[in-house]
Order: sequence, then C-alpha cells, then structure tokens
Amino acid sequence: MSGTETGADVRAKAELDALMGSFMDAFTNTGGRPPRLHAVREVFIPQGMIIMNLPEGPVVYDLDAFLAPRQAMLTDGTLTEFSEWETAERTEIFGSVAHRYSAYGKSGRRDGTWFEGGGRKTTQFVRTPEGWRMSAMAWTDA
Repeated sequence: MSGTETGADVRAKAELDALMGSFMDAFTNTGGRPPRLHAVREVFIPQGMIIMNLPEGPVVYDLDAFLAPRQAMLTDGTLTEFSEWETAERTEIFGSVAHRYSAYGKSGRRDGTWFEGGGRKTTQFVRTPEGWRMSAMAWTDA
C-alpha cells in the first residue's frame, strides 16, 4: 500500500491478507493435520485460474485441475509435514481490483526426504458481492 491509504483500503488489505493466509494454510499437513483444500475454493471465484510458470512454459490450471493432484500428494503419504508461508508481499488496491506480489517459503517431506524451498507468486483479486476473492494466481519456484 502507498502510505496514503483510506480506511476502506486498510480494511481491504486486511481481507486480502486473510485470503492469502487461508490459501497458504490450505496445503498444510504438519503434525498429522489433514490439508484444508476446500479453502482454495472459498478464496477463489469459481472461474479462478492458477498458473505454474516453468522454464519450458506456463501450465494453466482451473481449480479442479490444480487441486486434484495436490489432494492426492497431501493425503497419500507422498508429501508430508508440508507447509508454505508468505515471507514478503506488496499489495496494490485500485477500487474493486487488487494485485499482490508475494515471496514464499515452503518445507516438508517428499517421498520421505526433507526439503526446503520457496518462490514467488503474483495474485489478482476482485471484489465480489460476497467480498474480495482471488481471480488468478501465477507462481514460480525459486
């Protein structure tokens, strides 16, 4: 935010912070906790798009295509003790649209081997009659 934000901007920023927190927390399965992937549908508009940007080109998912393999990995023992969290962010709010640039960290066990990593996300938000929602997200691992 710019430093000249209004009360409405401050409230919007708090709502956007909560949406991002819910998104990141949805994948956590530490301490035997089941992931809460239903939260992804709660924070996105139904037509939401999630894009993984790889060196060979972007992979574009709708919510179903994004969630299905993650549900499997997070519940079948492939990916355990997993969590990811935002380490830095910059959010810009323009009326009923907003954009957020995020850095994130992540850690867990994949096939029993501990890993740590991180990357960058860019997220677009729209204000709906129900409140702010994510409309699109793109990410790249570092």
